[in-house]
Amino acid sequence: MMRRTAAAAAFVTASVVVLAGCGSGGGGQAADADFDAEPEGTLSAWGFENADDVGTSRLDYAAAQLDGVEIDLDATAFDAQKFTTRLASGDVPDVVQMDRRYVTTYAAQDLIMPLDACFDAHDVDPRSYWYEAVVDDVTYDDAVWGVPQFYQPPAILLNKTVLDEAGVTAEEIDTSQPDVLLAAIEKMYQESNGVPTRLGFDPVATGQSGLWVLAMGGQLNDEDGKPTLDDPSNVAGIEMLKQITDAQGGFAAVKSFTDSFDTFGDNNQYVAGQVGAQVNAQWYPNVLSPYVDQVQLEAVPFRDADGEPFSVASGTAFVIPAGAKNPAAACAWMLELTSDEAWDEAGAARAETRKADGGINTGLFTGSPAADQRLRDEYVVESGNAGFDQVISTYYDVVDYGQSFGSSPAGQEIQNELNNAITAALLGDKSPEDALADAQQAAMRAYDKATAG
Repeated sequence: MMRRTAAAAAFVTASVVVLAGCGSGGGGQAADADFDAEPEGTLSAWGFENADDVGTSRLDYAAAQLDGVEIDLDATAFDAQKFTTRLASGDVPDVVQMDRRYVTTYAAQDLIMPLDACFDAHDVDPRSYWYEAVVDDVTYDDAVWGVPQFYQPPAILLNKTVLDEAGVTAEEIDTSQPDVLLAAIEKMYQESNGVPTRLGFDPVATGQSGLWVLAMGGQLNDEDGKPTLDDPSNVAGIEMLKQITDAQGGFAAVKSFTDSFDTFGDNNQYVAGQVGAQVNAQWYPNVLSPYVDQVQLEAVPFRDADGEPFSVASGTAFVIPAGAKNPAAACAWMLELTSDEAWDEAGAARAETRKADGGINTGLFTGSPAADQRLRDEYVVESGNAGFDQVISTYYDVVDYGQSFGSSPAGQEIQNELNNAITAALLGDKSPEDALADAQQAAMRAYDKATAG
C-alpha cells in the first residue's frame, strides 16, 4: 500500500461514488489489538450492498494485497438495529461500512474501536490524506473512529432551459440574497389549480436540512457533541425554507410534487422541465449524463448568509467493531480499500464504464484530495458540452468549502429530529422555535442514552 503522508495536503479538490469522551470498552479493545501484526486468517465484512464498478475494483485490489487473508463479504445493507443486535449476540464482523453520521454514536457507546493506532501502524496521517471536514465527521473525544471514504458536496443544479424561458440568470439563484432568489422563483414557478407543475427552486428541504441550517449560521451540536437544535441561530435556515416553499404553493404541495419526480428515469425533472433549480449532491449529474442532449445544465454553489460558497461533507466510513476477532487484517484491509492505488483502480474502472456506455466522466469524489486531483487530471476531459463541463467544474470547486455536519453521539437522531422540526415548521404546525425546542428534547434523550456510560 502507498504510504500516505503530509505531502497529500498539497492537493485541494474532490468527487463521489458510493461503494454501492469515550469509555474504556472500545479503547481497551484497540489497546489489545496488534495492528502491526501480519494480516492473516479470515476477515468478515458487512454493509457492502450493491457495490458498483468503483466498489468492486477496490475490493479486488484490496483482496490482492492481502493474499494471506480470506475475506467473507456480507453484501447486505447496514442496519443500525441489526448492528447492535449482532454485537450483543457475539456475532461480530471485523469491518462494517456505514454512513458517517452513525460513527460517533457507536464510539460513545464503546461499540467500535478508535483507529489512531491502526493509522500509526501503517504510517497514515488522516488529516493529511483526507479532507479535514471528512475526518471531523469521524472524530470524537480526540480520537478518529472510522476510515472515511467519499465526499459528496451539494451545489445548485440549474435547468437553463427553464431559466432562459423565464428570463432568469444564474446569478439570481443566490441563497445569500433571499429577495433576489424569491423573485427568480416567482418568475419560474408554474401551477395548475393551485397544484405546482414547475418549481422555480427545489430546496430539498428535508433531504438537505443540515446544509440550510448550517449555511445560514446555525449549529447542530457543540464541540463536545451535545445537540444544540434549539440554538436561536438555527431559526434563520428554517425561515428561509418556509419562504421558498410558501412561494410555491406551500411545503405539502411542494413535497407531493417532488415525490412524483422520475428522478432516475427518462422523464426526470430536468428533462420534463419540472424544476428551474434544485439542490443536488455531486453524484446526480451522473444520473443526467445520458440525457445531456435533452437538457441544458449549469451549476452555482450554495452560498451562506455572508455570500460565500458553502458545502457540507457526507459519505460513508469503515469501522472495526469492539470484539472484532481479526482487527489487524481489518485495519490493513480498510486502508488498502482507500489507498491511492485502490482509487487509481477505481478511476480506471469508471473510465472503462464510461467508454462502454458513452457517458460523461464526472470524476470520483473519494474523500482524499490527492486522489481526487490525480483522477480528475487523468480522466475528466472536456465532454463537448460546455454546460455539463461547467457543472463538473463547479462541484470540484465547492469541495474546498466543505464543513462537517458535526460529530455527535446523537448524530443520526439530530438529523432525524431536525427533519421532523423542519417538516412541522414548514407545514405551519409549529413555529420554528417550538419545533426546534421539541427536536432538542428528543435529540438530548438520544444523547444522554448514548453517553450514559
